[in-house]
Amino acid sequence: MAEDRRSKRATLRRRRWTRWALLAVLMVVLVGGLGVAASTFWILTILPGSLPSVAQLESYDASEGTKVYDDNDELVTEFHVERRIFVPLAQIPKALREAIIATEDARFYSHYGVDPMGIARAVYQNFRRGRIVEGGSTITQQLAKVLFLTPDRSLERKLKEAVLALELERRYSKDRILEMYLNQIYFGHGAFGVEAAARTFFGKSVGELALPECALLAGLPKAPSTYSPFDHPEAAKRRRATVLARMAGVGSLSPPQARKIAQTALGLIPPERRRTTGQYYLEYVQQQLEAQYGADLVFKGGLHVYTTLSPVMQVKAERSLREGLKALESRRVAATKEKPAVPERPEGALLSIDPQTGYIKAMVGGYDFFKSEFNRAVQARRQPGSAFKAFVYLAALESGQTPASVVDDSPVEFPAGGNGKTWKPDNYDRKFRGPITYQQALEDSVNVAAVRVLEKNGIRGTVDLARRLGVESPLGENLSIALGTSDLTLLEITSAYGALANQGAWMRPTAIRYVLDSQGKLLEENTPQSKQVVSPELAYVMTYMLRGTIERGTGVAAQALGRPAAAKTGTTNDYSNAWFIGYTPQLVTGVWVGYDRPRSLGKDETGSRVAVPIWTHFMQEALAGTPAEDFPIPERVVLVPVDLNAGGGCVRPVTMAFIAGTEPKETCGPARYAPGVSPPRMEPPLPPAPSTPAPTTLPSES
Repeated sequence: MAEDRRSKRATLRRRRWTRWALLAVLMVVLVGGLGVAASTFWILTILPGSLPSVAQLESYDASEGTKVYDDNDELVTEFHVERRIFVPLAQIPKALREAIIATEDARFYSHYGVDPMGIARAVYQNFRRGRIVEGGSTITQQLAKVLFLTPDRSLERKLKEAVLALELERRYSKDRILEMYLNQIYFGHGAFGVEAAARTFFGKSVGELALPECALLAGLPKAPSTYSPFDHPEAAKRRRATVLARMAGVGSLSPPQARKIAQTALGLIPPERRRTTGQYYLEYVQQQLEAQYGADLVFKGGLHVYTTLSPVMQVKAERSLREGLKALESRRVAATKEKPAVPERPEGALLSIDPQTGYIKAMVGGYDFFKSEFNRAVQARRQPGSAFKAFVYLAALESGQTPASVVDDSPVEFPAGGNGKTWKPDNYDRKFRGPITYQQALEDSVNVAAVRVLEKNGIRGTVDLARRLGVESPLGENLSIALGTSDLTLLEITSAYGALANQGAWMRPTAIRYVLDSQGKLLEENTPQSKQVVSPELAYVMTYMLRGTIERGTGVAAQALGRPAAAKTGTTNDYSNAWFIGYTPQLVTGVWVGYDRPRSLGKDETGSRVAVPIWTHFMQEALAGTPAEDFPIPERVVLVPVDLNAGGGCVRPVTMAFIAGTEPKETCGPARYAPGVSPPRMEPPLPPAPSTPAPTTLPSES
């Protein structure tokens, strides 16, 4: 028995020294005959002590990323440092294993981790070609480099790689090494390991891959960017042909088979499935999580994050914005009659919120996240133009005025600084209408009227109101803010309009419902909490004014929605920004379109022409299948037909909303009240006193 143990130990020692001898041979090849003894001593005694222990692989615990769920608690994505999905070797197709071995290390099952023949062959080929065309690293060496070393090309790193490869071979079986390699190697586009690569490029699990797909993947690790089938399909096809030829060379398939497969299509996942939806939204969530918990916990802590994202609405939002921007670009190209050499694409953003909870249901921050990660829905500040006028008129209502109040739309000048200069606001159509109602001024987006209303009510009141509605961006305290000259984000102005849809209660916009740690413990919960910023009556009166924008005003194209809605357009000087912010009782949505470096979108490319179609298309699809709802009328609100023109005479009678008691005395018809609310009771006139004789004739009217 003891003799058997001594024999086994002797056999192990012989194998170990055989491996070190092979490494010594490698050194001879690498450094020549000079200093062989000293180099060999350093390799065998000093170098191993400076290397990490491969035993840590046995206790390796893969970090668990953060799982992100949508509003239906369905898994959307996972935040990882690397996208990696482990699969055992038995589930990896034989064709893929053979393709990888034929391409990367044909003698994998024959060497001890370092292949002197492979090194000699690589040296010869590189010398013959005059450049590096082939590497001598084995699969085991590549695994050692990926797991433990930096990617530099120094001689010291190559030596460390060789020593670690020998140790890996001593400790693990060939199949285990191959399994680790296939689950660690990088294939490009964020995919680490064969399972992530199969899903990234083919939209299927690795076990479902066919031979042509296996050959394509096997060719990627050498240079993932150079051979990316998404970015360089022809280069990828040539690389696949090389892999197939090598498979034929080692007998994994016949040469005719290799040539036939090399002519087939790449079979990649279609572009429409390749584009991941919700990237701007998910990036927004990730940034919030990192700010709250730190990057380590987000990417390695196994959090479970339940968001407010509606996947259905998100897809519709991205499609609506993209189609609207394409239509704008087509008009621009048609107007210029030629395509510029390097066109700058107009950009846009769309944000949709449930006004009753503040939950962000969809967020699109640009045309293509993979070309520009800048989120224009939350990061870009732009002049909102006439979309700011809703704040001006709401502040006027709060001060006691009504939609039937009259403002003079006539030329006016205001002092601009102390140097004697003046500012003369002008209207978009260069026309002046004289006395007009607030209702008409808002519907037609009359600039001079808005400035006069702001002057009458005071700048401070409007700024304070905007603050109560969640606007945090700096606001210039001057009359020009009536025309939207202070920069706001789409998120700010959309959530502010949401308070009007929610009967005056502002809800903080929220993308995360709650967060659990890896053990299921609640870390954060964002329960909707309302903040009443204006009365329900004022919110309804303002909403009814904004309905006029769609029924008769600048947003008339949004009538195609076919359900009650309120909105406001916005256009800035030189058509550089186009806005449309609108809402129904169920959903508030804002749209912005412009260039990243502000310039004109084109003549007459206003909010009504550019942003309204995007908004309408999205809202039609987002609300499809849901019943049309009207805005609930508060008890103290009365609907009264009044002449839209300030001159009276009921030439243009329209229904306006008033807080009961503030409606004008001269109306164009009977008032209408909320369902279940009776008109105010009028006391009956007192009967004539008996001593007073009844008149025999009626008095004449004066």
